[in-house]
Amino acid sequence: MNVQDILKQMTLEEKAAFCSGHDFWHTKAIGRLGVPSVMMCDGPHGLRKQEGEGDHLGINKSIETVCYPTAAALASSFDRDVMKQLGEALGQECQAENVAMLLGPGLNIKRSPLCGRNFEYFSEDPYLAGEMGAAYVQALQSKGIAACAKHFACNDQETLRMSGSSNLDERTLREIYLPAFETVVKKGKTRSLMCAYNAINGTFCSENKMLLSGILRDEWHSDAFVVTDWGAIKDQAKGVAAGLDLEMPGGPNATGEEIVEAVQNGTLDEADLDKVVLRLLQFVKDSVEQRRPDAKIDREACRKLARKLAGECAVLMR
Repeated sequence: MNVQDILKQMTLEEKAAFCSGHDFWHTKAIGRLGVPSVMMCDGPHGLRKQEGEGDHLGINKSIETVCYPTAAALASSFDRDVMKQLGEALGQECQAENVAMLLGPGLNIKRSPLCGRNFEYFSEDPYLAGEMGAAYVQALQSKGIAACAKHFACNDQETLRMSGSSNLDERTLREIYLPAFETVVKKGKTRSLMCAYNAINGTFCSENKMLLSGILRDEWHSDAFVVTDWGAIKDQAKGVAAGLDLEMPGGPNATGEEIVEAVQNGTLDEADLDKVVLRLLQFVKDSVEQRRPDAKIDREACRKLARKLAGECAVLMR
C-alpha cells in the first residue's frame, strides 16, 4: 500500500469524503483503491467496543471487557511502569479485538473540581500528566495500536463544552495547558490527537490553525493526525485548512461537500487537503501492517492486573 500512489489516483470527491468516518467508529474504505476501513474505540482505562449499533454515550451494548483504574487513580501511583503495564495490556486486547486506535490518554489539566471528566484526566500538574501519558502511549503503541491523546486543548469543564471558549494568555497556555501534550507528542510519539469541543480565545479547536498547525506541526514537528471529538466539527473546510484531518462520527451523509466546494471556489488549497489525506492513509497503512490477527486476550489475567494496578495507586505520602 503506497500512500503517495493512492493519493494520486483519488478524485477530489474521494479525498473530501475520506476526511469523515464511515460510521461511529470506523474510517471510510476506498474499495477501488484497496484502502480498508479500520476501527477506533473508546479508552483509555478499558476497551469499550460496540460490535452492533454504535453510539457516543455507550447506551448500546458493548463487548465484555475489564475496567482498569482511571487516570485520576493511576496518576496517584507516580509510577511510569504502572502506565507501561496498562498500555501493553490494552494494546494486546485491541489487537485481539481488531481495533486500530484507542482513544486516550486524557491529558487535560484539572482546574476545577466541577469538571465532569476529572476522573479520566491525570492531574493538575502538567509534568506528571505528561510523563504518565507518554509512558502509556509508548506501551500501547509498542503493541501496534495507535494512541489518540485528548482533548487538545484547554478542555477543563463539561458545562457548555460544545460552545464554550477557554480564554487565556499565552503564558498560561504554554506553562499549564500544553506541556503534557507536548511531552506525549515528542516523547511518547503519539500517532494521533483528538481536538477538543471548546474554543480557545474564540476560535474552536477543530478549526484552530494556531493550535493544529502552528504548534503541533510547525513547533513540535509532529506528523500525528488529528481527529475531532465526536460531533466537535464546526466548519469542515476551515478545519482542513487549519490542519484537522478526520471528522468523527461519520456516516452516509458525510460526503465532504463543504471541502469540495471550498477547493472549487479557491478558499481551500487542494495541497492542504492532500496533506490531510496522506496522514489518514498513513494511519490506515500502519494499522494494517501492524495488525496481529493471532493475538489472544486472557480476561482473567487482565482482571488480576487491574487489581494489582489498583493497589499500586494507593500511595501514602509523608
